[in-house]
Amino acid sequence: MKAVAVYGGLSALLILAASWALGLAFPPAARHSIVVSAWVAFVVQLFAFAVLRLVARQNVIAGWGLGAVLRMLTIAVYALVVVKALGLVAGAALISLAAFLFLSMLVEPLVLKI
Repeated sequence: MKAVAVYGGLSALLILAASWALGLAFPPAARHSIVVSAWVAFVVQLFAFAVLRLVARQNVIAGWGLGAVLRMLTIAVYALVVVKALGLVAGAALISLAAFLFLSMLVEPLVLKI
């Protein structure tokens, strides 16, 4: 449980920093889309990391594979359903979601051994 908490904190910091940077790159009208993407990415990453921790004892590669599938499904459903349903700015929403998922995925190996 400690590893998930540490991962959640690191992911939150990375996502917050990236949200700020993306907020500068996109027009003010897209900021809501970036915030929604940040929350979606944070929840998905916490779930994917928890699954990785459970599966890692038997097969780390399978855990990372499950996480990759979950992330790709999230991006697909987000692009095809959520963006239109919530009236988000598509470019900002999708670029920020992909960036948040990628950045927070980079710290997984560092926290996995805790």
